[in-house]
Amino acid sequence: MDQTLTINFLTELRKRLILSLLVLAILFFVTLYFSNQLYTWLALPLIKQLPQKHLIATNLVSAFFTPFELAFYVAIFLAMPVFLYHIWAFIAPALYPQEKRAIWPLLLGTIILFYLGILFTYAAIFPILFAFLTHAAPSGVQVMPDISQYLEFTLKLFLIFGVIFEIPVMVIVLVKTKMITREKLIALRPYIIVSAFVMGMLLAPPDVLSQTLVALPLWWLYEFGLFLLRFIK
Repeated sequence: MDQTLTINFLTELRKRLILSLLVLAILFFVTLYFSNQLYTWLALPLIKQLPQKHLIATNLVSAFFTPFELAFYVAIFLAMPVFLYHIWAFIAPALYPQEKRAIWPLLLGTIILFYLGILFTYAAIFPILFAFLTHAAPSGVQVMPDISQYLEFTLKLFLIFGVIFEIPVMVIVLVKTKMITREKLIALRPYIIVSAFVMGMLLAPPDVLSQTLVALPLWWLYEFGLFLLRFIK
């Protein structure tokens, strides 16, 4: 009996893994076709700030492999809901009904908030950050970023802000697993506000407006998590 359950378990896992990888492969071939356009779109916030209006490729193969790499990462981002769905579908039969009702909204919220973090980074952080960096060069120094270094830099920022935007989910999980109470988190609000502005100082250019534009969303995400706790039993 146990051996049969194990075989069924592994068969189900293998099926869902294959389906997820198949979706990833399809998305990768689609994004690969548009890889150059995707890179142009990614580089647009920086290109707008450069006098020469273009990046450079210091490595001979970078012009080919960098858009190729970007296409793969975009495919992963697009396939993330599919992976999370199959993870959910795989573990759901082992959960109690109340556990199912608690977990699937968190998974959905995690996906949405992560994508919102990426959108916020591209639409709000990049224009401010690149405007500062390109105009901060000393006299006689021309800023000519390499395409592979730019991709690496932007992906790190996407990941950082994607994780930061998970703050509401983290707040909910901390309270619902009884690691901390909502009242305690409310009491910590002044420290959270200060921490948000410290993060703004670290992640944004050294001007008050830019730092505030970064700090306020971090604080609001924390408040949003506290707000959601009112409606979660």
